[in-house]
Amino acid sequence: MADLSAIVQWSDPEFEREVLDSISLDVPWKLIEDFSTLHRLSGSEDERRAIELIIEQLKEAGIPYTLYEPECFISIPLEASVRTLGPDGRSFRAKTVSMSVSTDGKEIVSELVYAPARASDYERGVFDSGIDLGGIDARGKIVITEGIPVEEKLEAVTAAGAIAVIFINPGEAIHEGICTTIWGTPDLDSMGRQPSIPVVAVNHPDGQALIAAAQAGAQVALATRLDTRWRPIPVLVAEIPGARVPEEFVLLHGHLDSWHVGIGDNATGDATLLELARVFWAHRDRLARSLRIAWWSGHSHGRYAGSTWYADTFALELARHCVAQVNCDSPGCRWATTYNNLTAMSETEPFVDAVIRATTGITPQPERPPRAGDYSFNSIGLSSFYMLSSTMAEEDRLAKGYYAVGGCGANIEWHTEGDTLAIADRDILLRDMRMYAASVLRVLTAPLLPFDWTRTTAEFRATLARYQEAAGSGFDFGPAQAAVDALEAALTRFYAAAPAVDDPAEPAARRFNAAQVRLGRLLIPVNYSRQAPFWHDPALNVPPLPDLAPAGALAQASDPHRRGVLRAHLTRGQNRLVWTLELARETVEAATP
Repeated sequence: MADLSAIVQWSDPEFEREVLDSISLDVPWKLIEDFSTLHRLSGSEDERRAIELIIEQLKEAGIPYTLYEPECFISIPLEASVRTLGPDGRSFRAKTVSMSVSTDGKEIVSELVYAPARASDYERGVFDSGIDLGGIDARGKIVITEGIPVEEKLEAVTAAGAIAVIFINPGEAIHEGICTTIWGTPDLDSMGRQPSIPVVAVNHPDGQALIAAAQAGAQVALATRLDTRWRPIPVLVAEIPGARVPEEFVLLHGHLDSWHVGIGDNATGDATLLELARVFWAHRDRLARSLRIAWWSGHSHGRYAGSTWYADTFALELARHCVAQVNCDSPGCRWATTYNNLTAMSETEPFVDAVIRATTGITPQPERPPRAGDYSFNSIGLSSFYMLSSTMAEEDRLAKGYYAVGGCGANIEWHTEGDTLAIADRDILLRDMRMYAASVLRVLTAPLLPFDWTRTTAEFRATLARYQEAAGSGFDFGPAQAAVDALEAALTRFYAAAPAVDDPAEPAARRFNAAQVRLGRLLIPVNYSRQAPFWHDPALNVPPLPDLAPAGALAQASDPHRRGVLRAHLTRGQNRLVWTLELARETVEAATP
């Protein structure tokens, strides 16, 4: 295997030091303070004021920008209520979630039944967790269960005939959220997946009281009110042109909208984007590639509506010219001493490891990106790194008695009224801004894109081995394994022949980098999407090589019809994978001198 350290660890130390030393907290911290008074609901006046504050700074620095105002499908929760009926009845504090059915404040009354969840925490596994409806007649009733309003549970409860569902949050707070599987704006294929029953959340103590009421056969009255409609939302994009290959660009982005004032999620990220725009604009004459910095609305209240609109509207431009996308969410939160909760696609992992260790002295533990976090570009095939940011150490979280959450550096104020200025930490924010700046700078200036696609073939090989073990003798993944081996051999020759260049505009560098970009367009969709290019998967977990993931069900399938269906599915999935691997191999071979 070729030594790729010179490629993945490439940097210009003097220029990098100059860029990082120019980062200041003055402008970003002022923006965070200003945001601490703004409830940035998607499409709201407060969000408009937040956009104006960013634009004022872009104008002052002379940075070119474009403000788009697409109409997107947005759902703003307004209020909810839950009360038990009878002589001992009482009311409970409750919230509804984005995309829930609205009762327009009118109460639904029915028997309450308890269905235990298989996971009640906020660990990543909750997105796969189910609900135990065995032996429960939910038809016409209101179901109560533990956890956040994840889509799998909602679908199961709806299919069981429930007329509403109450989710019990794991702590004293009630976390805001969204309950639809539709990614961004609905289309003809996805519009039928809109939630069809009201969804309400309560805190843990109240949830326990409601479980007791359910077990006593109580009836409850439940109501929701939401403002769900098409409305214009802001999408702000600043563009900093590169000097050598300006047609190639990195997309750096984060969400502007928030729950409440949302300091850790994501005012700190918005401030980071603004400071990086200022710094990179000041050094634009030495950037090889261009940089686009985007602030999305619709993340929280439209299931990534802003980034989805951008992915749709600029799909071909992204497919032709974007070399990487970088998400910035929840940097600079208090007590965040590790990088154990961020993500990186496998080809970017050595690069991510090198740049974070070099700039912070911390060894990261990146994970495979889940189907979340404005990763609206997977079916296009953009190499991607970072979703979330630094986070507190696991032992610190446990010592504080915190359950796991989906942002804010693991602070449990995530998606609550408590996500205020106290969540942000100046020193940690400065460290994180330097990390993001170095990461983006290296991709913008590297003569050869700093990615290692042999990491992807290694991931594919390990995934196929797991699926083969799960399928047993019921299916043979040998053709896919052989295609992976052939691609890896071609990649070894490709990297061994990497050109010794200092300028990405040189023909040899262009050829090498174009092959890497093409690999992303081929290998990322087959590993992260079940959809055709430019279409969006549901907001549900996507396992590695998703077309082959049903292998795990084959050995357990006793019904001949079920086994036949599974074999047909796996055959088609393997055909897609092998063909993709062959195209990738041909791409690499054509680019190898």
